[in-house]
Amino acid sequence: MHYTYTAVITPGEGKYYACVPDIPGCITTGRDIEDAVSQITDALSGCLVVWEDQNLPIPSATPQPGVSHGQDDILTLVSVDTIAYRAQTDTRAVRKNVSIPAWMAAMAERKGINCSKVLQDALIQQFS
Repeated sequence: MHYTYTAVITPGEGKYYACVPDIPGCITTGRDIEDAVSQITDALSGCLVVWEDQNLPIPSATPQPGVSHGQDDILTLVSVDTIAYRAQTDTRAVRKNVSIPAWMAAMAERKGINCSKVLQDALIQQFS
């Protein structure tokens, strides 16, 4: 799933604090603005993956003019794709038995087709 939220970045002494006010607990720090944006993007991805896994309702993003912030804060949009994040971070393999007709199995073997790869590719297409 694709999500876009406003992150609030607050300059501090030697670091930048970042949070996504719409997602409680989604906070982090960075050594500079670029790092803070990178860190909050990762934190937001992780938070939303957990919320999806726990079937928690995902809050709608507050329009940027409605986001509460201090006068020195920096507002930036942060976009994440939880499916892409899962693909990068959860690479555990899980064995699944599937049934296909014998002729398909034989033809796939003759042609050197990796059935697991074909299934993974097809499932990714279904998630989009």
